[in-house]
Amino acid sequence: MTALGGILMGVAGLAAFICWIMVLIKMFKTQESPLMGIIGIFCTIWAYIWGWMNASKYNLKKIMLLWTVSIIVSLAGYGMFMAGIVKMAEEQGVNFEPMTTPVVPMEPVVEPAP
Repeated sequence: MTALGGILMGVAGLAAFICWIMVLIKMFKTQESPLMGIIGIFCTIWAYIWGWMNASKYNLKKIMLLWTVSIIVSLAGYGMFMAGIVKMAEEQGVNFEPMTTPVVPMEPVVEPAP
C-alpha cells in the first residue's frame, strides 16, 4: 500500500506541476501585465484560482479539471502512503500512545539556618 500511495503521489504531483506550468504560460500570454504570472509563480493557489475563474474565457476547462483531479488523487495517494507507514510501524512494534512525562514530586528546598 505504501508503494502504491507513493506512486500515486508522484504521478499526480507531476500532472499537477504540468498543469500549473500550462496555466502560467496562459497567464503570461493573456494578461497585459506580467504581474499575474509572477504572482502565479510564487503563489500556486493564485494560479489555480485564476485558472478556474478564466477557464471558459481562455479554454482552460480540461487543464483545470485535470489539475483538480490530480490534486484529489495526490491526496488519496498521501493517505494510502501514510496508512502503509503506520501499518509497517505497528508491525515493528512502534507504540503510538501519547508520551507522558513522569511526575516527580518536588520537595521544598530548605536552606540551612545560619
